[in-house]
Amino acid sequence: MPEADLRIKNLVKNHCLAKSINDAGWYKFRKAMQRGLEGFPHERLHQEWLEYFGHRFGKATVAVNPAYTSQNCLNCGTTVKKSLSTRTHLCQCGCVLDRDHNTAINILNIALGTVGHTETRLIQSNTLGDFSSTGVGEILSQQVWS
Repeated sequence: MPEADLRIKNLVKNHCLAKSINDAGWYKFRKAMQRGLEGFPHERLHQEWLEYFGHRFGKATVAVNPAYTSQNCLNCGTTVKKSLSTRTHLCQCGCVLDRDHNTAINILNIALGTVGHTETRLIQSNTLGDFSSTGVGEILSQQVWS
């Protein structure tokens, strides 16, 4: 079960997307967890929740760095720059998809590319140009808190 390492707090900073993100169940999940676990890091809780259900249903969980997954074309790999308000992925290769569909397939492909690899680290640059390592095939909470 691939999971993008999302920071919900950052996602809701975009006023156009905040309502949709909060309406999509994140709000109820966050509020329920806040009531019982004041001060507990929500990103860690979200990752542990996904790991729990992955384990319960016999599915592997893999952390995927979400950087550029919405901008890279799943068909040819070209980076197609777009603003957050652009909802359709249009590439010169002819690939036309909903932005979220393109992102989901890219995240899935990255996760599937890690099958059979454990304790591997990918070094990728983030949007600021800083390099960070993303653990592949390891427990999500170990990656985030190590």
